[in-house]
Amino acid sequence: MSASEAARAAGRPGGRRDLRRPGGARPGGARPGAPRPPAGRVGEAGPRVLPPHVVFAERLLAVLTGERPVHWMLGQTVGEAYEQLIRLAPDNPLRPVDAARRARPVLRRCGGTPLRPGVVEAYASVVTGVRVRAMAFRLEQGPDRRWRCAAVDLGPALP
Repeated sequence: MSASEAARAAGRPGGRRDLRRPGGARPGGARPGAPRPPAGRVGEAGPRVLPPHVVFAERLLAVLTGERPVHWMLGQTVGEAYEQLIRLAPDNPLRPVDAARRARPVLRRCGGTPLRPGVVEAYASVVTGVRVRAMAFRLEQGPDRRWRCAAVDLGPALP
């Protein structure tokens, strides 16, 4: 009886072997030192790198919903942006409408337009239940190659 037949008889999927045992199969059948296919191919499970405007949209959303304190963005903002967050955050402008349901606001769409190298104007639409709010922000890349938020603006507050 082959190893895969024995595995099926034991109720396990065929072809799975313990890597800690001698002669154990390696994931994908790769040998040590064998070249790997380039990352990003279908079926390849690797870390997904998000564009900076999406990362900052999530960070701003966390601060403007009250999930994170404003000082969490201290090293990630420059110029007037931190002051804008200090003015906006106490009102929790993107908090859930119905506090009983606690539907967390989520990003619906996020996009960015490079104005010049190292500067991106970005927007995001945030959905909480049936309410949609707009958020605009500007990112600037410093000499250390890190992105920082330079300005934040929300659409007009609803009554």
